[in-house]
Amino acid sequence: MAKRPKKNDSPPAAARRPRMGILTGGGDCPGLNAVIRAAVKTALNTGWEVCGIREGFAGLLKPETAVRPLGPEDVKGILNMGGTILGTTNRGNPFAFPVRQGKEWVEKDRSDEALANFKKLGLDALIVIGGDGTLGIARRFFQKGLPVIGVPKTIDNDISATVITFGFDTAVSTATDAIDKLHSTAESHQRVMVVEVMGRYAGWIALHSGVAGGADVILIPEIPFRLKHVVAKIQARYAAGRRFAIVVAAEGAAAQGEALRTRGKKVGQEVRLGGIGEYVAVEIERRTGYEARSLVLGHLQRGGHPTTFDRLLATRFGSAAVRLAREGFFGQMVALDPPHIKSVPLEDALDRMNRVPLTSDIVRAARDMGISFGDA
Repeated sequence: MAKRPKKNDSPPAAARRPRMGILTGGGDCPGLNAVIRAAVKTALNTGWEVCGIREGFAGLLKPETAVRPLGPEDVKGILNMGGTILGTTNRGNPFAFPVRQGKEWVEKDRSDEALANFKKLGLDALIVIGGDGTLGIARRFFQKGLPVIGVPKTIDNDISATVITFGFDTAVSTATDAIDKLHSTAESHQRVMVVEVMGRYAGWIALHSGVAGGADVILIPEIPFRLKHVVAKIQARYAAGRRFAIVVAAEGAAAQGEALRTRGKKVGQEVRLGGIGEYVAVEIERRTGYEARSLVLGHLQRGGHPTTFDRLLATRFGSAAVRLAREGFFGQMVALDPPHIKSVPLEDALDRMNRVPLTSDIVRAARDMGISFGDA
């Protein structure tokens, strides 16, 4: 009869359970915890162990403090929570990691160190939940031999190869609710309210929330605008007796012939867009004499409970990512191809940005209803 191992005996190497890591990178968004929960529950139910890696890829550079096992108790009650229980960062790229040299910060390639730590942890797969920046890092690690599965996450909805990303629906709902509330105060004071929303180089949030919220002008990166057309639309509205107006501007929108408005860049971080809302409000007031105010929704769009749609999509993505890992399909990203979840190579998923097509029926519907995009 074979000897029964004691409780503190280590199992033989051949019996070791496969182990996967999971991390969240880039900006936070509603639905991240739903992905983590689904991945952990699916993995545990199919015989895998799971390790959570805090602070994105930066956690692989300090595994002693940033990596811990995840069990059923760790994901209990997190389905409807915003944010991420693993924490996240947009400045932890191991291929360009910020380190201090004297009085300055420089970028250093620490990817080999991260890869070595992955192996020391005994991980057999890594699920990476993030946007184009984070998934771009995942692709580079896959090219170095790391078995990775990508899960697309961004409120900007700018990742191609998937019809939609989780987090977008919640962000649009938040922005639309804000626009709804601004209607009453704008009308009471006969003001022009300019609402700046996120989206970086894609105008999806501005377009969807602007149409759903009844905006008069929508400014998106895909359609460079001219202020004279924006002003003309507002003046026509006031002349018709509607003495207030709502303008929704994506942070990446720009006037024809002008550069994007930014708030600078730090070592290890992306350029921060912002300022277009204030600029447009100032110009509207200067050119029309109507009182104009700007409001930046900012990180409010990233917070709060995920909508039902985002919870369900995130859950489907998390479970599908584990299935891919179990079947050995690495270097892939899960994607929504209604009504199914499919997988696509990371290379294909990141080869172009998903931007608003000018032929979109939503753009056409907006124009048909008299909404101006500032281009005519």
